[in-house]
Amino acid sequence: MIRPSRPCLAASLALAMLLPGTSIAQQATHDTEQVTTPRVSPHDERDYRVLTLDNGLTALLVSDSEADKAAASLNVDVGSAQDPDDLPGLAHYLEHMLFLGTESYPEADAYQSYLTRHGGQHNAFTASQDTNYFFSIEPDALSGALDRFSRFFVNPLFNADRLENERKVVHSEYIARKRNEGRRRNDVLNQLLNPEHPTTGFSVGSLETLADRPEGEPGLRERIQHFYRDHYGAHVMHLSVVAPQPLDELETLVRENFSDVPDRGLSRPIIETPLADASRLPAAARLKSLRDSRQLSFYFPVPDPITDYRHKSASYLASLLGHEGNGSLLAILRDAGWADGLSAGVTRGDGQHALFQVDISLTPEGSRHIQRIQASLFAAIRAIRDNGVEAWRYDEQARLAEQAFRFQQHGSALDDAMRLSMNLSRYPVEDVNYAPYRMDGFDASGIDTWLSALRPDNMLRLYSGPEVEGERTSPWFDTPWTPVALEDDSAQPLAGLSLPEPNPYIAEDLELFDGQQDEQPRKRLDEPGFEFWHMRDASFDTPKVEWRFSLQHPDASHDARKAALSRLLAGWLQDSLNEALYPARLAGHGFEAYAHARGITLSFSGWRDRQDRLIERVLEQLHDGKIEPDSVERVRERLRRGWRNAPQDDLYRQAGRTLTEALIRPQWSPEALLAASEDLDAQALRDFREAFLDELHLEAMAVGDLDAEQAEQQARRVAEDLRPQLSHDAIPELETLRASKSLPALKPDTEREEFLVMRYLQGADRELSTQARLSVLGRLLETPFYQQLRTEQQLGYVVNAGYRPLLDAPGIAFLVQSPDTPSQTIQERIDAFIDGFNTRLDGLKASDLAPYRQAVRDDLLQRDTSLAGRTNRLWQALALEDTGFDHRQRLAERVMEVTPDALRETWRDLTQGPTVNITHDPGDSASDVLSLKAELTPLPKQEH
Repeated sequence: MIRPSRPCLAASLALAMLLPGTSIAQQATHDTEQVTTPRVSPHDERDYRVLTLDNGLTALLVSDSEADKAAASLNVDVGSAQDPDDLPGLAHYLEHMLFLGTESYPEADAYQSYLTRHGGQHNAFTASQDTNYFFSIEPDALSGALDRFSRFFVNPLFNADRLENERKVVHSEYIARKRNEGRRRNDVLNQLLNPEHPTTGFSVGSLETLADRPEGEPGLRERIQHFYRDHYGAHVMHLSVVAPQPLDELETLVRENFSDVPDRGLSRPIIETPLADASRLPAAARLKSLRDSRQLSFYFPVPDPITDYRHKSASYLASLLGHEGNGSLLAILRDAGWADGLSAGVTRGDGQHALFQVDISLTPEGSRHIQRIQASLFAAIRAIRDNGVEAWRYDEQARLAEQAFRFQQHGSALDDAMRLSMNLSRYPVEDVNYAPYRMDGFDASGIDTWLSALRPDNMLRLYSGPEVEGERTSPWFDTPWTPVALEDDSAQPLAGLSLPEPNPYIAEDLELFDGQQDEQPRKRLDEPGFEFWHMRDASFDTPKVEWRFSLQHPDASHDARKAALSRLLAGWLQDSLNEALYPARLAGHGFEAYAHARGITLSFSGWRDRQDRLIERVLEQLHDGKIEPDSVERVRERLRRGWRNAPQDDLYRQAGRTLTEALIRPQWSPEALLAASEDLDAQALRDFREAFLDELHLEAMAVGDLDAEQAEQQARRVAEDLRPQLSHDAIPELETLRASKSLPALKPDTEREEFLVMRYLQGADRELSTQARLSVLGRLLETPFYQQLRTEQQLGYVVNAGYRPLLDAPGIAFLVQSPDTPSQTIQERIDAFIDGFNTRLDGLKASDLAPYRQAVRDDLLQRDTSLAGRTNRLWQALALEDTGFDHRQRLAERVMEVTPDALRETWRDLTQGPTVNITHDPGDSASDVLSLKAELTPLPKQEH
């Protein structure tokens, strides 16, 4: 697998430097005539405008007449790398404090409550060199949102009475992430990198690092204010706004709201210090994993490839090392039984330096052959050096990148705003859209610059596994680790390595069809055992098609063993085709097999041209592919590893899983699936495949640029291959169960040390009117619950309340995950909130309710932003028997009819009805959820 090369939230966000003190975006004025509008794909009909305000703030405006939300994102060129040595986490702490009041809007919840009333959402993140703030909202409310948002950067209060509260929230965030494996590995990696490099410090912050200052020194609030003045200014801010309003209106809003941002003459900080100290290389270490997983990572210090984004030499190498096809490094490691996953790419970029990373997910057997795996990696690197740096390979990648850009599908307004604000701070204006796809031409010497760095003497190696016993402990995430001596390089690499052949799956026919589009899927075929729905849809201007085939069997989830076998069959199908179909994935064709309560779904996405080859190959493998023991064992172990690791998941996720296990049937816990899979082998899977394929009902859907005749022909070919015989009625329905007052508090099966309460209030039935009322109630609850239990009472970092349906059964969930507050105390605080909310509802007027109701309606009718997203929505509707595909429209109509009296009545019934309580205190034993749900009965169905 190739790691994404574009900036993302999970990676260190890179800055380019070409001339001293300038970024790539600034450097454009030195290289070429400055371009003031972005390059866009041929089917992008949005209007763009770039502004530079008098104070130096840069803004990119995008007018999208079809957007049903407005969004803004502001990127500040400062992050945790600029934390003072004596205050690690200060940049992150400042990010939190900006939300808690400004001179213009002093109330701590002024910003959040405004967004909630108008269908909005917001958040922010602090990376090593960037802090990004963002929101989305109903377009009519954009002016008020920008007014409140812009004041963060003009007159924040840094309320003294909020300092301690938010310090505890930051600490709770730290505790919540302390068992994250990625952060634990990075904590050890930082010990091997250059300790003088500013990105190797502690970035989150804690009660310890953000403690009150010693007497005689400036206090914490004063230090925050100094940091803000030193690093927040118009010249290091890049704003993007995506909205349906015309550009002139957007420009007026931006100028009115952001012209007051102070110009402090700042520029993005430059990091001169090398990321790795060459005198300490090569180096290696072992660290203990909390999860049952083994990972071998190789890091090589390289130049930051963002300086080469026009040619993408490092991406060229990552594509060859991360290849998964026949003869690849991963393929030979899989054949040896040593690995089940591999990725390659660049991380930790700082503008000049970065790390080229190769991650290999090992099997237990693979962990005993680290030296030979390392030798095989360097054999693959030698093969690229000797025979792989060829123009045709680069041209093939460039062709695929250009295809992807030509038919680029935009995300939501919020996703686009975030992407554009980050790219605006990195690239010339002309490339804010095009940079991730731009490949200007083969440059052998440039590729060699990065390739020459992939050497044994320029390497950092980390191995993580549950069996490791460390001599040391990492400073912030308490990871046991130990440095190890690198062995000699006499180990022999595995045989069988080869470089990829030309890709046979690259689409040639990329023409868009003419013809009438469908407004919703139509049932084209309705035969015994088989139903096919089709929607001709070219609205995304892409010659792609999404296919879904649900292979349904009456016993697919009858018991935990069959549920495990369904997952094993789906996993085997995908695993056994990995090498053969990896070129198709590179060419833009996607395939996924996944198990569900009714059977297995085969999902295909990508270009219309040559998609039939992919579908045919998958069906051939499903029917006749040889089920080999090594592939079965590899997939079984991967599944079992996931089930064994489930108790290590985030506690709030485990609470959601426990709720689903309790109230949906059939639903099997990871513990049950783990036990049921103990003795599964190749013969058991062969027997299951035969029985599974002998009794099928097939439900299929195609959405995209494909006419009805072609779609029906392809669907019939699939049906002829699968020979479905069972009627729809032969497949058991999923059932949502009615909560019972006699149900005791449920305890998740967890190894986490935090405290948790999830309280679930279930609607009385599944009627549209009940769904409408609870969805509006959920919106009313969001902000006050967060404000009271998180901002004011600092119970924890993960605090939320809102609408939470199970399938189509409505409900309200309150959730608090805390590092130090016992569940009994949390429950008392939730009780107090509920009592107080009664008073709020008593005074609720129709005029107060109107904006919340409108926000829920608008969210329900939110447009699809991609062909895959639309298909998934329609496919889910079909699974819930919404064959008119109009449930959300009907629900939106009911939402607008909700009255304050109806909410008061529903709230009274909710709070007096049965409740599901899920709680955890460290040391609790897990509940036997399966036996407790045995007496529950189904919740009544909704009206049609």
